[in-house]
Amino acid sequence: MYDVIIIGAGPAGVSASLYTKRANKKTLIIHNDNGGLKKAQKIENYYGFENGIEGEELYQIGIKQAENIGVEVKKEEIIKIESANEKFKVVTDLNIYEANSIIIAIGTKRNKANIKGIKELEGKGISYCAICDGFFYRNKNVSVIGSGNYALSETNDLLPIANKITILTNGEKAPEFRADNVEVITKPIEKIEGKNKVEEVLFKDNTKIKTEGIFIAQGTAGSIELAKKIGLVTTDNGNIKVNEKMETNIKGIYACGDCTGDILQVSKAVYEGAVAGLEVIKYLKNK
Repeated sequence: MYDVIIIGAGPAGVSASLYTKRANKKTLIIHNDNGGLKKAQKIENYYGFENGIEGEELYQIGIKQAENIGVEVKKEEIIKIESANEKFKVVTDLNIYEANSIIIAIGTKRNKANIKGIKELEGKGISYCAICDGFFYRNKNVSVIGSGNYALSETNDLLPIANKITILTNGEKAPEFRADNVEVITKPIEKIEGKNKVEEVLFKDNTKIKTEGIFIAQGTAGSIELAKKIGLVTTDNGNIKVNEKMETNIKGIYACGDCTGDILQVSKAVYEGAVAGLEVIKYLKNK
């Protein structure tokens, strides 16, 4: 059992960990090594580097700094967060971890399903959360777009609800998944079709399948997917809603960095991470 699990190893997550660990709180950072900072060629607007610094270098320095003071850092894919009795579980592709508090600091998701028809049919049969919307597809035939662990997690959430589930890998390799009511199709997708709601999936070979709902689970779960799965309030812009203390609407869960919106800068992420870390310390003390 950890005092706090921080999801994300960028400036916000590491900054938070520096405070929680120095307050003698058992701290774990989980990340998938795919943060936006790594992709920055050179950062020249952050304090303390007279000649600038490459994003990858700053990212690695931050992780090493956290490890040097005793923060545990694990590279795993986060699937979902679960809550029960003011305690939390973080489910990854390899393990399940428990904690008394959570800080979400994984930034914004940058990979979206680039398929015609998705944008037009969002809210009309297109969903991004099986736990949130699965109820509306009881005994119906639905599809999940994706091929990785996140897609399999969404499929598992739909198993006891839907009549039939079709995993659409959109040209990717078929995952190892077996269930009586699950089919896997690997053909590339051309378009999602429907007049007022999702009706069919058209493949690039001109074949079609009928479906009553589609769950987008391509790539890995981002901050907004994790937020929706556990019931966090989000903004119209797709960010996690927090107050000035970085608190979400669920007691014990905090968010900081790019996932809260506003300016996407290292300085802002570091500040919010510090606030989140200090507030978690107060929360744990009063718990």
